[in-house]
Amino acid sequence: MILRPDNPTAAKASRTRNRGGFTLAEVLAALLLLAIVIPVALQGLRVASMAGEVGQRKMIAARIGNKVLNELKVTAQLQNTGQSGVVQEHGINYRWTVKNQSWTEDTLSQMTLATLTVSFTAQGKNYDVHLSTLVAPPQQLSSSTTSTAIY
Repeated sequence: MILRPDNPTAAKASRTRNRGGFTLAEVLAALLLLAIVIPVALQGLRVASMAGEVGQRKMIAARIGNKVLNELKVTAQLQNTGQSGVVQEHGINYRWTVKNQSWTEDTLSQMTLATLTVSFTAQGKNYDVHLSTLVAPPQQLSSSTTSTAIY
């Protein structure tokens, strides 16, 4: 078809034909870009989800550990080493163990370092939260915890 300047219809048809869609190379480049970006974005979402879950479970484990330490301290059982137990919260088991070792920073006080470890799993991996406190020897406990109240 030969275009003549005096034929406006043919010139208009020619312009619309030149405004066509994307070329094959442009479509393939866009698909290649999507093939690279989508897996990276999904991996980022998975990592963010795992970090959120682990953070939330660590917070729960720290709260459970603090509660267990306080209970053992109040009942004067914190000096006993090798204690363990399981606390279940929201369907997840949190295992805890207590280990005692002598505190070497101050040899005169003869205090013991009690470390409570709370273990849990998140997305197939094991995680631990450690909480420690100093425990006075039994003879110091009885004299320091005795208090006189006046009513």
